[in-house]
Amino acid sequence: MDQAKKVAIYALAVFALYTIITSPDRATELVHVGFEGISSAAHGLGNFMTEVIR
Repeated sequence: MDQAKKVAIYALAVFALYTIITSPDRATELVHVGFEGISSAAHGLGNFMTEVIR
């Protein structure tokens, strides 16, 4: 199981580097979308917790 995890992380790192090198504009857009999604999820969680407390 540990070996599979290492292989998956290595493959993900290679894919990320390949994407950044071959298409930096698209990679920037993907990172932006990812952080926007995380921000939206955190905002939704904050709203949920606020409503739970009320």
